[in-house]
Amino acid sequence: MLKQVDLETINAFNKGTLMEHLGMKCVEVGDDYVVATMPVDHRTHQPMGLLHGGASAALIESIGSMGSTLLLDVEEEVPVGIEINANHVGGMKSGTAKAIGKIVHAGKRTHVWQVDVYDSANDTLVCTGRLTVMIVPRKK
Repeated sequence: MLKQVDLETINAFNKGTLMEHLGMKCVEVGDDYVVATMPVDHRTHQPMGLLHGGASAALIESIGSMGSTLLLDVEEEVPVGIEINANHVGGMKSGTAKAIGKIVHAGKRTHVWQVDVYDSANDTLVCTGRLTVMIVPRKK
């Protein structure tokens, strides 16, 4: 079960990171899922004016890392993404991408997240992906 932490605290960790640069925000945390948004604009476009697949992959990795952090005692362990796959099944030119990540496996040393990215204007699936996270001891 994910720790219930206020969204302001979660989003404060984005300061000075790729997530802040791309405008990602965590908007909801449930018992086994995380929801985040990202604007589709000049920061997240590829040259043809569509949502860049790499931006979708960054959103998938970010949401899984956020979720895994909420499953751990971060004084003792940290999550590290080790594998990501993303299938881009639609396009977006503008608006807001909404990603919903659900924990599929929460083991002692690995977590697996399934993340679907939607165009929030019409709930059309844009990308679906899976992230594997390794849990490593925090170096002290």
